[in-house]
Amino acid sequence: MSYTIRKITSDEYEVLDDFLYEAIFIPEGVEAPPKEIINAPELQVYVEKFGSRECDICFVAEMEPQAEERGKKLFRNIIGAVWVRIMDDYGHIEDGVPSFAISLYEEYRGLGIGTALMKQMLAELMDRGYRKTSLAVQKANYAVKMYLNVGFQIIDENEEEYIMVCEL
Repeated sequence: MSYTIRKITSDEYEVLDDFLYEAIFIPEGVEAPPKEIINAPELQVYVEKFGSRECDICFVAEMEPQAEERGKKLFRNIIGAVWVRIMDDYGHIEDGVPSFAISLYEEYRGLGIGTALMKQMLAELMDRGYRKTSLAVQKANYAVKMYLNVGFQIIDENEEEYIMVCEL
């Protein structure tokens, strides 16, 4: 599978709504919530007016187009995204620390693309002089292992979630 990782362009920000929905962890046997759930204020902090703050950073994973698709711009070649912003979200640990969000369309999970996106973002944050970053993840989410593998550590937890930090 051939893909590239690149910075998102401003005309693509709307795709973050799709990836915000994809980032919602749905345990096995539980029905997915309606897509409108992303309009809840506690979720909108991740995407509302994205790109308007200097700390808004996003990379996307994009499939290489098939031979017959070359020459056309296909918005749906984007298969995953990782983005950060400084916000008061579930993973907020302190002012000035960017919080992570990441997701891939289901059929592209478990292939190493998420890890590549995470590493790209961690390198970008280091280049920009950030000293740490954080995220929240449900304990049952298979992505916990990936976060640990790229350098995040569990610093707190509640009944359902881990709060994780990566020192850069």
